Amino acid sequence: MRVLPSQVDAIVIGAGLAGLAAARQISSHGLSVIVLEAQDGVGGRVRTDEVDGFLLDRGFQVLLTAYPELKTQVNMAALDLKMFSSGALVMRNGRASVVTDPFREPRRAVATVFAPIGSLTDKMRIAALRWRVMHSDEAKILSKQDISTVVALRAFGFSSKIIDRFFRSLFGGIQLDPDLRTSRRMFEIIFKYLSEGQSALPTNGMRALPEQMAKHLGLENIYLNTRVTGVAPGVVSTADSQIKARAIVVATDQPASCELLKTGEIASRVAGCVYFAADSPPTHEKFVVLDGTGKGPVLNAAVLSNIAPSYAPPGQHLIVAALPGIIDGDLEAMSRDQLRTWWGPQVDAWRHLKTYRITHAGPEQLPPFDPEQQVALGDGLFVCGDHRDTGSIQGALYSGRRCGDAVVASLA
Repeated sequence: MRVLPSQVDAIVIGAGLAGLAAARQISSHGLSVIVLEAQDGVGGRVRTDEVDGFLLDRGFQVLLTAYPELKTQVNMAALDLKMFSSGALVMRNGRASVVTDPFREPRRAVATVFAPIGSLTDKMRIAALRWRVMHSDEAKILSKQDISTVVALRAFGFSSKIIDRFFRSLFGGIQLDPDLRTSRRMFEIIFKYLSEGQSALPTNGMRALPEQMAKHLGLENIYLNTRVTGVAPGVVSTADSQIKARAIVVATDQPASCELLKTGEIASRVAGCVYFAADSPPTHEKFVVLDGTGKGPVLNAAVLSNIAPSYAPPGQHLIVAALPGIIDGDLEAMSRDQLRTWWGPQVDAWRHLKTYRITHAGPEQLPPFDPEQQVALGDGLFVCGDHRDTGSIQGALYSGRRCGDAVVASLA
């Protein structure tokens, strides 16, 4: 087992995206920094397991290429991204309807017009909303008067039909919030990123993102299987040692952060996720697949091997079913029951690979939602994570970077 140093300039607790971003920013200014991680690998919630030759991300996750922090912190080309088709496949009453962005998929514009998810007026309002968010910067969106997503959609004039058949499944899935109670600020930011970029999967799974960041930091600076038992100004305790540091950054997930720092806890979003293997794909499309009823329990799904063939062994296919807000009960049976109404009895022949019950999939961000919360707590203590900014990969990366900047400024 590696011996921990007795003293460094800065200690970062947690090797998730925020912690890695903070540590890299601190290290880039010539300061000594180590990262302590309780798990056996980096990434926090962004990890990938290998099961029987399949790549299973821990939860249905995608990378939005428009995230601004990716351009500054990540070598995108090295991720070898594979893109989803722009739009969605909406399933209702056993029928599939294609809904696309007509600006990117003009050949499918007619199919979108006739898709039974809402009126033509609803679809025109989507185009208008798209134009508005693309012509607004993040600061303007995040400074608007805040209400819930569902109230905002109604205020925009969207019908109950399109809210239930489209928005609830798509954004309820992205925000892990089937009731669409999340801040409209968060909704508009995500809508902007979806409109400006693409949804993608790294060829080697979502783990490729934190693994790349860890290599850039230097693996010698990361200590895995090292659980922190206590934090006090100037010192971090583990089970068998104490390390002194001028700055200490708590970059764990929000529940662990609250426990270490004795701060108020934010409610967590929960999510279930079920993976299946199949000999034949139920669709050859590269779309995310939405529940057109908006009732779930599966709100969205995808044949991941259509998008990134590397996610499955040759001749096999990988299907993921996402159940936002649900972690109790027989998730496999629930998923099969619903997917059978989409794709028929072939679902019964699929092999169950793994079920994930994620008790902290992300922070709850209800209105009024204020991003860029304070990262410097005083006495050399700092905190970062998506719970300090926006609940997303972008939020984690940005929070880590600005926390790293705060640490550097304090030690100057």
